[in-house]
Formats: sequence, C-alpha cells, structure tokens
Amino acid sequence: MENWIVKTKNLKKYYQLGKNTVKALDGVDFSVAEREFVAIIGKSGSGKSTLLHMIGGLDEPTSGEVYVDGRRLAGMTREQLAIFRRRKVGFVFQSYNLVPDLNVYENVVLPIELDGRRIDREFVDDIFSLLSLEEKREALPGTLSGGQQQRVAIARALAMEPKVMLFDEPTSALDPELVGEVLAVMKRLAESGMTMIVVTHEIGFAKEVADRVVFMDGGHIIEEGAPSEILVAPKEERTKSFLARVL
Repeated sequence: MENWIVKTKNLKKYYQLGKNTVKALDGVDFSVAEREFVAIIGKSGSGKSTLLHMIGGLDEPTSGEVYVDGRRLAGMTREQLAIFRRRKVGFVFQSYNLVPDLNVYENVVLPIELDGRRIDREFVDDIFSLLSLEEKREALPGTLSGGQQQRVAIARALAMEPKVMLFDEPTSALDPELVGEVLAVMKRLAESGMTMIVVTHEIGFAKEVADRVVFMDGGHIIEEGAPSEILVAPKEERTKSFLARVL
C-alpha cells in the first residue's frame, strides 16, 4: 500500500503486572491508506485502544515502529511529538475533555490558538455546518447533551485539519438515544474522505460505513478485510466466536 497515512511494523507493547507479562500488542503490522475508514473490533483487553494510543503517540511501544504521514514517531523528542500530534492527528475519546468555562466556538478553535495559527473562520464555519453545531456556538459545554458534547470534541479535532482521525469508542459513554447523532456525523466525515481509524463496538455501523474491518484478540490482528467478509463470513474461529456473542 503506497499511499498509506499510518503504518506499524512488528509493534509490541508489554506491561509487567506483578510477576506476569501482559502482551497488550504482540507484533502488530497494520497500515491505513489515505481516505480509508478502518474499524477495529474485538473484546475488551484485545489491544484495540493500545494500538490507537501507539499510532497517536500517546504511549511508547516496547519495540517496533510507528509511522504517521511518513514520519517515524520514535525519532522525535517529546516536544516534537506533541507538536506533530497536535497538527497531524485528531483524537476523539469516550470523554469529551471540553473546557467548561469556554463556549463551543472557543473550545473548537482552542488548539489552533495554542498552535499560534490564524483562525480560518470560513473553514471553522464549514465544520460547524458539517456537524450541525451552528446554533450552539455560544453555548457552554455544561448546557449540552452528551451527543452534542461529543460532536464539539469531533469539531475541535477537525479544526486542526489532521491527516488522520482516531476514535476510541466514541459512543460508549452516551445514552443509547444519543448514539445515532454521533455515528451520523462520523458517517458524513467518512463520506468527505477523512482518513479514520475507529475502535468501536457498533458492529452495524462498521458494516455500513467502514472500508475495512480489523478483528483483534490477545494483542494480535486475527483477521481483516472488507466488512462483507469479516462480519458476514469470517474465516477464523476466534472471529466467529466474538461475533456470535455481539450480534
């Protein structure tokens, strides 16, 4: 895959838990092409979020390599990594991490201001339109629903024009009736051509929107391919067993 935005090579992350070694990632080779939407599925503790954190430079691997937009993360100083992360990678987590005393617009443009860049108001307006937030610009986070706060978090990540968006279970903390609005926004993002890696338990959403589904278990990628293959006719027993429990 020549036009990749994200690539990992033999990525390992081991933790010591007492006398035991936990292999959160155990030799993961993974790549994502420009404009591709990849959904990562698997049970808790399978390594999904750890992989996402490695790609985003939030944690250091035990061994192996991570490349994002052609840059090798391991060669960067802490300061270089922080700047690279802010400019190239958009993060959306379960928690929204909004600044409570700033209104929606101020939260969205905050990373741009911290980076010392001029705010492109037309571009920001386009994001507000895409995420249906036009009427909430002046609102404080505390007055918003969970779904609205998550949309603001997505807008803030988009404002830096990242090369890749990383979503870690973005709907898992939401009430069921609010999940749909966030998934709809993510679908619009995918259709606009944003490169996205999404750790999710929303199997129906992955089937509908993802270009590729990756199933992880025990720190390994067990199986990957088109949603019609992995979610409908998986080859591996571990994939079949997982899907039988969640579908």
